Amino acid sequence: MSQLIRTMRRHPWIGFFLVVMGIGGCAGVSQLPQDEPLPPPENANPLVAQLIIDGNRLFAEHRWTAAIEKYEEAIQAQPKLAEAHYNLGLTLYRKGPVSASRPHFIEAADLAPGHPVIGNAPPFRKYGTVEPTTPTPAPDGHMGHQH
Repeated sequence: MSQLIRTMRRHPWIGFFLVVMGIGGCAGVSQLPQDEPLPPPENANPLVAQLIIDGNRLFAEHRWTAAIEKYEEAIQAQPKLAEAHYNLGLTLYRKGPVSASRPHFIEAADLAPGHPVIGNAPPFRKYGTVEPTTPTPAPDGHMGHQH
Protein backbone atom coordinates (compact mmCIF):
# COMPACT_ATOMS: atom_id res chain seq x y z
CA MET A 1 0.00 0.00 0.00
CA SER A 2 2.82 2.42 0.83
CA GLN A 3 4.32 1.72 -2.62
CA LEU A 4 1.04 2.81 -4.22
CA ILE A 5 0.99 6.03 -2.16
CA ARG A 6 4.59 6.85 -3.13
CA THR A 7 3.79 6.19 -6.79
CA MET A 8 0.67 8.38 -6.60
CA ARG A 9 2.69 11.24 -5.09
CA ARG A 10 5.19 11.04 -7.96
CA HIS A 11 2.44 10.60 -10.60
CA PRO A 12 -0.79 12.30 -9.44
CA TRP A 13 -2.62 11.28 -12.62
CA ILE A 14 -2.54 7.65 -11.44
CA GLY A 15 -5.00 8.49 -8.64
CA PHE A 16 -7.35 10.06 -11.17
CA PHE A 17 -7.04 6.96 -13.37
CA LEU A 18 -7.83 4.64 -10.45
CA VAL A 19 -10.91 6.69 -9.51
CA VAL A 20 -12.17 6.68 -13.09
CA MET A 21 -11.60 2.93 -13.38
CA GLY A 22 -13.41 2.35 -10.09
CA ILE A 23 -16.43 4.36 -11.21
CA GLY A 24 -16.47 2.72 -14.64
CA GLY A 25 -16.12 -0.73 -13.12
CA CYS A 26 -19.19 -0.21 -10.96
CA ALA A 27 -21.37 1.19 -13.72
CA GLY A 28 -22.31 -2.12 -15.33
CA VAL A 29 -22.39 -4.46 -12.36
CA SER A 30 -26.10 -5.19 -12.65
CA GLN A 31 -26.02 -6.15 -16.35
CA LEU A 32 -24.98 -9.46 -17.82
CA PRO A 33 -21.68 -9.48 -19.66
CA GLN A 34 -22.63 -8.86 -23.26
CA ASP A 35 -20.76 -11.89 -24.53
CA GLU A 36 -22.85 -14.32 -22.50
CA PRO A 37 -26.15 -15.89 -23.53
CA LEU A 38 -29.33 -14.49 -22.06
CA PRO A 39 -31.44 -16.38 -19.51
CA PRO A 40 -34.94 -17.43 -20.51
CA PRO A 41 -37.48 -14.64 -20.12
CA GLU A 42 -40.55 -14.92 -17.92
CA ASN A 43 -42.81 -15.42 -20.95
CA ALA A 44 -40.94 -18.55 -22.07
CA ASN A 45 -42.97 -21.71 -21.73
CA PRO A 46 -41.40 -24.21 -19.30
CA LEU A 47 -40.03 -26.50 -22.04
CA VAL A 48 -38.41 -23.60 -23.85
CA ALA A 49 -37.03 -22.16 -20.61
CA GLN A 50 -35.34 -25.50 -19.90
CA LEU A 51 -33.95 -25.70 -23.45
CA ILE A 52 -32.43 -22.23 -23.05
CA ILE A 53 -30.98 -23.13 -19.65
CA ASP A 54 -29.49 -26.31 -21.14
CA GLY A 55 -28.16 -24.35 -24.12
CA ASN A 56 -26.59 -21.79 -21.79
CA ARG A 57 -24.86 -24.54 -19.82
CA LEU A 58 -23.51 -26.06 -23.04
CA PHE A 59 -22.42 -22.58 -24.20
CA ALA A 60 -20.49 -22.12 -20.93
CA GLU A 61 -18.80 -25.48 -21.60
CA HIS A 62 -17.89 -24.34 -25.15
CA ARG A 63 -19.97 -27.17 -26.59
CA TRP A 64 -21.15 -25.01 -29.47
CA THR A 65 -22.85 -27.65 -31.62
CA ALA A 66 -24.89 -29.04 -28.73
CA ALA A 67 -25.83 -25.50 -27.59
CA ILE A 68 -26.93 -24.63 -31.14
CA GLU A 69 -29.23 -27.66 -31.14
CA LYS A 70 -30.87 -26.58 -27.86
CA TYR A 71 -31.43 -23.01 -29.04
CA GLU A 72 -32.82 -24.26 -32.37
CA GLU A 73 -35.24 -26.51 -30.46
CA ALA A 74 -36.28 -23.53 -28.34
CA ILE A 75 -36.92 -21.44 -31.47
CA GLN A 76 -38.90 -24.30 -33.02
CA ALA A 77 -41.11 -24.48 -29.92
CA GLN A 78 -41.46 -20.70 -29.40
CA PRO A 79 -40.35 -18.82 -32.54
CA LYS A 80 -41.03 -15.31 -31.22
CA LEU A 81 -38.58 -15.50 -28.31
CA ALA A 82 -35.86 -12.88 -28.84
CA GLU A 83 -33.55 -14.42 -26.24
CA ALA A 84 -33.45 -17.77 -28.04
CA HIS A 85 -32.57 -16.07 -31.34
CA TYR A 86 -29.94 -13.92 -29.64
CA ASN A 87 -28.38 -16.93 -27.91
CA LEU A 88 -28.33 -18.89 -31.16
CA GLY A 89 -26.73 -15.92 -32.93
CA LEU A 90 -24.13 -15.56 -30.19
CA THR A 91 -23.29 -19.26 -30.33
CA LEU A 92 -23.01 -19.24 -34.13
CA TYR A 93 -20.83 -16.15 -33.80
CA ARG A 94 -18.48 -18.07 -31.50
CA LYS A 95 -18.51 -21.32 -33.48
CA GLY A 96 -18.60 -19.85 -36.97
CA PRO A 97 -19.29 -19.09 -39.61
CA VAL A 98 -19.95 -15.60 -38.28
CA SER A 99 -22.24 -14.83 -41.23
CA ALA A 100 -24.69 -17.47 -39.98
CA SER A 101 -25.24 -15.47 -36.80
CA ARG A 102 -26.47 -12.29 -38.50
CA PRO A 103 -30.09 -13.35 -39.23
CA HIS A 104 -30.58 -14.40 -35.61
CA PHE A 105 -29.22 -11.12 -34.22
CA ILE A 106 -31.54 -9.23 -36.56
CA GLU A 107 -34.53 -11.40 -35.59
CA ALA A 108 -33.74 -10.87 -31.90
CA ALA A 109 -33.60 -7.10 -32.44
CA ASP A 110 -36.90 -7.19 -34.33
CA LEU A 111 -38.59 -9.18 -31.56
CA ALA A 112 -37.20 -7.08 -28.69
CA PRO A 113 -36.57 -3.51 -29.84
CA GLY A 114 -34.75 -1.54 -27.19
CA HIS A 115 -33.52 -4.62 -25.27
CA PRO A 116 -30.36 -3.36 -23.54
CA VAL A 117 -28.21 -6.44 -24.17
CA ILE A 118 -29.50 -7.44 -27.60
CA GLY A 119 -29.24 -3.91 -28.95
CA ASN A 120 -25.77 -3.23 -27.56
CA ALA A 121 -23.91 -6.51 -27.72
CA PRO A 122 -20.49 -6.29 -29.37
CA PRO A 123 -21.10 -9.08 -31.88
CA PHE A 124 -24.38 -7.39 -32.84
CA ARG A 125 -22.73 -4.00 -33.30
CA LYS A 126 -20.37 -5.54 -35.81
CA TYR A 127 -23.21 -5.39 -38.32
CA GLY A 128 -23.94 -1.71 -37.73
CA THR A 129 -27.29 -0.26 -36.84
CA VAL A 130 -29.95 -2.83 -37.49
CA GLU A 131 -33.24 -1.49 -38.68
CA PRO A 132 -36.32 -3.58 -37.85
CA THR A 133 -37.47 -5.63 -40.81
CA THR A 134 -41.11 -5.17 -39.90
CA PRO A 135 -42.51 -1.75 -40.83
CA THR A 136 -43.45 0.52 -37.99
CA PRO A 137 -46.76 2.36 -38.23
CA ALA A 138 -46.63 6.01 -39.18
CA PRO A 139 -48.35 8.49 -36.85
CA ASP A 140 -51.43 8.28 -39.11
CA GLY A 141 -51.57 4.49 -38.61
CA HIS A 142 -50.36 3.53 -42.10
CA MET A 143 -47.60 0.97 -42.47
CA GLY A 144 -45.30 2.95 -44.74
CA HIS A 145 -47.54 3.08 -47.77
CA GLN A 146 -49.87 5.65 -49.29
CA HIS A 147 -53.63 5.25 -49.73
